[in-house]
Amino acid sequence: MCTLEKRGKIFFLKLTGAGTDEHRLNPILISSIRSALSEVKSQSTRGTALITVAEGKFFSNGLDIAWAKSASDGSPSEAINLLRHMANLFKDVVSDLISLPMPTIAAVTGHAAAAGLLLAISHDYVLMRRDRGVLYMSELDMGMALPEYAMAAIRSKVAKPEVRREVLLRGVKFKADEAVVKGLIDSAHDNGEKTVEAAVRLGEELTKRKWDGEVYAEIRKALYPELISVLGLTVMTVVNARM
Repeated sequence: MCTLEKRGKIFFLKLTGAGTDEHRLNPILISSIRSALSEVKSQSTRGTALITVAEGKFFSNGLDIAWAKSASDGSPSEAINLLRHMANLFKDVVSDLISLPMPTIAAVTGHAAAAGLLLAISHDYVLMRRDRGVLYMSELDMGMALPEYAMAAIRSKVAKPEVRREVLLRGVKFKADEAVVKGLIDSAHDNGEKTVEAAVRLGEELTKRKWDGEVYAEIRKALYPELISVLGLTVMTVVNARM
């Protein structure tokens, strides 16, 4: 499912499963991610950071449709209800990341589709390998509308309206270099190893600033007013100034 490790000031949340594991977001994986993020929050100190990585070919291939079908006993309506349930559960993951008291970095070393793409862009920084993997919102091709919080996240995180149109209304699959040009990610790297190395360098650079995590989280939330409103979060005034 996922593991959590701390090296120095950096937490590493890894989606596990070697080979072709798609890291589909079902209730078990969602719960595992939330538990890891809760532990990160409880252990946070001034000047910490989070890097999220994944094993195998995928960063995450979105909600676990196969799980919804198998758990619904062949009932299409029940499968749809289970998909909605998973989407509601995943909303809390987005909320956890947006309110986490430290900088967050997604090292995308494989395909990130649908909720998997949403998972990536819920981090402060997104780094991606250029030799393999695409960013893709598959809902239009699958005939599924996005929940309100997902739309708010995309509007908040994808600055250019024409790029949002390509992502949502054309279902374009973006490779890393094009994603940088479009403003979807921050940087592209030759392979998975170099992507993670770049994420670590960025994390180390950020932790050296020794920012107060509570202040960092409140400034982040204030940066995305529409998203935090939909998520049900609030912005508090925090003053922990070092005089």
